[in-house]
Amino acid sequence: MSAPVSNQKPVLASFTSGELFEIPKHDIQGQCRPVTEFEKLNRIGEGTYGIVYRARDSRTNEIVAMKKVRMEREKDGVPVSGLREINILLNLQHNNIVNLKEVVVGKSLDSIFLVMEYCEQDLASLLDNIQTPFSESQVKCIMLQLFNGLQYLHKSFIVHRDLKVSNLLLTDHGCLKIADFGLARKYGVPLKPMTPKVVTLWYRAPELLLQSRIQTTAIDMWAAGCILGELLLHKPLLPGRSEIHQIELIIELLGTPNDQIWQVIYSCFRYNNIKHIFPWLSPAGIRLLNFLFMYDPRKRATAEDCIESSYFKEPPLRKYNSCLTQ
Repeated sequence: MSAPVSNQKPVLASFTSGELFEIPKHDIQGQCRPVTEFEKLNRIGEGTYGIVYRARDSRTNEIVAMKKVRMEREKDGVPVSGLREINILLNLQHNNIVNLKEVVVGKSLDSIFLVMEYCEQDLASLLDNIQTPFSESQVKCIMLQLFNGLQYLHKSFIVHRDLKVSNLLLTDHGCLKIADFGLARKYGVPLKPMTPKVVTLWYRAPELLLQSRIQTTAIDMWAAGCILGELLLHKPLLPGRSEIHQIELIIELLGTPNDQIWQVIYSCFRYNNIKHIFPWLSPAGIRLLNFLFMYDPRKRATAEDCIESSYFKEPPLRKYNSCLTQ
């Protein structure tokens, strides 16, 4: 009987990109469980790099999520994007990060599946289907879980790069899980250039819109600010139709930078409209949003800053997770 991938001794694989990956040894030797041991029940979504199914493990009768890794346009074996996601998830273990259980294979190397814990719904679908919007205490519950997950990721030197409500899963017990690590990257010092064409447009930080190739955990924090705003506003905060429109919406929200600021790109603005958009929000809540929406990524709030925010320590206090789905 083969063990879950996380218990296997890894081997190293290197690709033309220069990246070094830890790959479960039994993957290379063909000892993964076959996908035929799982019954596909229905298709539940499509991630950045693969289609996701709801499936039943025939051995344990457990319901799982099974993501088929995209293999298009790959000439030699597993695509680097799929390896990145496997490698990152194998090394993560946190209550607010989706758990990779094992890797299973089809009849050939071009058919590889990631078996992950199943979550009953994603936050985007829940927002579309709930009859009444989340209360502020429920929003605090969701965001504290998100910030705890991000704190763990960033301390593990991983930037997610595609945070949005559809990539946040919720269990029936109201536990939030960050999912879809197809665009995630490890980072270090010195920072290496990365493509700015990441993060769904509505959640994309200004530095990405301005084509910065140096990316830090601050891009995740900007996206988290957009998610917080969306939960409070009950609709997307910055629903741009194009990159130019997205920049315009950001300027409308945060104010027009003066000429000197615009030339150096990073700075604060003359004024902003956050108080006008969220008139009911407490001063602590306004401060948190402003901190998350700092134009300069070097000054933007970290996950630790957010967890310690006084916004989460004032009434209405967060509800327990179970209240989210009731």
